[in-house]
Amino acid sequence: YRLLETSHPPVYYFPPEAVDMAYLRVSPRKSFCEYKGAAHYYDVVVAGNTAVNAAWTYTTPPPAYKNLQNHFAFYAQFMEACYVGDEKVIPQPGGFYGGWITANIVGPFKGGPGSGGW
Repeated sequence: YRLLETSHPPVYYFPPEAVDMAYLRVSPRKSFCEYKGAAHYYDVVVAGNTAVNAAWTYTTPPPAYKNLQNHFAFYAQFMEACYVGDEKVIPQPGGFYGGWITANIVGPFKGGPGSGGW
């Protein structure tokens, strides 16, 4: 799924069958979105390298977001590279939000310097 929110580049949610759980380790981190509910985080561990809290999922989202249930999103800034098709994405600025910016996506985007009050 490709989720769009105001002032954000899209966040891509991958179905659980597309994610190799051998590379994910449950993290104690949790956060809460007033729309999507509680997010549960995972560390991504590949070849001895760990990207802490680099993936997240919503296990019990409210009905409006039920399609996201148990799907995984990844922070591009913590990965070696993330792609949409053949295009390498640019991570959403700021480190809090997980949007993926591609050439056809135009900002400004929440998360960068000076956008805290949006």
